[in-house]
Amino acid sequence: MSSTPRGERLIITLLGNRNSGKSSLINALTNQEIAIVSETPGTTTDPVDKRYELLPLGPVTFYDTAGLDDIGELGAKRVQATYRVLFRTDMAIFVNDGNTFSASELEFLERIREMKIPLLVAFNKRDLRPVAPANLEYCQKHGLNWVSVSASQKENIQAAKEKLIELAPAHLKTERPLVSDLVRAGDRVILVTPIDSAAPKGRLILPQVQVLRDLLDSGTVALVVREFELKQALASLKEDPDLVITDSQAIEVVVLDLPPQVKLTTFSILFARYKGDLDILAAGIRQIDNLRDGDKILIAEACSHHVQKDDIGRVKLPRWLREYTGKDLVFETYAGHDFPPNLEEYALCVHCGACMLNQMEMSRRIVEAQRRGVPITNYGLTIAKVHGYFDRAIAPLNIVPPEDREPGNPL
Repeated sequence: MSSTPRGERLIITLLGNRNSGKSSLINALTNQEIAIVSETPGTTTDPVDKRYELLPLGPVTFYDTAGLDDIGELGAKRVQATYRVLFRTDMAIFVNDGNTFSASELEFLERIREMKIPLLVAFNKRDLRPVAPANLEYCQKHGLNWVSVSASQKENIQAAKEKLIELAPAHLKTERPLVSDLVRAGDRVILVTPIDSAAPKGRLILPQVQVLRDLLDSGTVALVVREFELKQALASLKEDPDLVITDSQAIEVVVLDLPPQVKLTTFSILFARYKGDLDILAAGIRQIDNLRDGDKILIAEACSHHVQKDDIGRVKLPRWLREYTGKDLVFETYAGHDFPPNLEEYALCVHCGACMLNQMEMSRRIVEAQRRGVPITNYGLTIAKVHGYFDRAIAPLNIVPPEDREPGNPL
């Protein structure tokens, strides 16, 4: 469980005012003393995470956050940090001490409902007081699920866990395919994995590892080569491979050695479908041909890393886009969990493969970009586009343009 990639864990965030019992509840839910508990309000400052196995949902991360009623300039920054955690939250537990909801609590409950985050209201400290009738009326009025617990006495904790499992959206209970639906047992698949200066020493990068594991689980015969070994690998096979998956940056070299009838895609494009919405991201590619001089392009990266001299997001993509469009474009980069509030200023958002984000956070970024009217695409799709291989790279996948979708199926 502890080695499960961060982007593959369900994120459950505990929210509430100071001293409502969030830390005590996270300790009770995990049956471990992992969060500091104190009678002094404001003990928890920055979000704290704890990994746990919540069956049948699997590996999850519980986030313990600062109090929503934190005060002062520093307190306001802590509350903003809690807002940022919400952006990547799959499910939320709102902890109340049984007293009537305060103004700050009602404001935050409204925010969670607007974001359509599955929510469980946990009325804590049942050993000290009954739940305020007004709180129960609020939950009933808005159709919120709730449970009454005592974290300190560990009362009704199992019921809270069962409520969480019931509340989990369907997509959290079923896995999206990464590549398994594109292959059959016995298929031969070649993975082209360049080893560059940004690759971790002694290891493949995460998307390559996950795709390889999915192929092995599917019963395929996987052959892993570097880009300059592809021609030799093809010659060693009696027949064409059923699929070739390449690192996006090597696609130009790969196409030169690959017969046109062989199916080809990239790791980044597979992750665009796995973590986000490939159809919407593919549609965003159209904006590249509409860019004008002075347009601002957002480069969004899911992880912070040491910038290399040939960094893909900060060096290569800007150069390729300027060369392809012939326009004088302006590029700004946001890394990690930071996502700009001023999206409207950008003509296009180009997102990384999101291997370090969970599905919920990537989906929210896509929805937010759409809500603000900003086209969004991803690295792999963009690289294929500017090098002239976009149609071939997406051909193995079934693309359904947003305008052709059935009503009620936006994502």
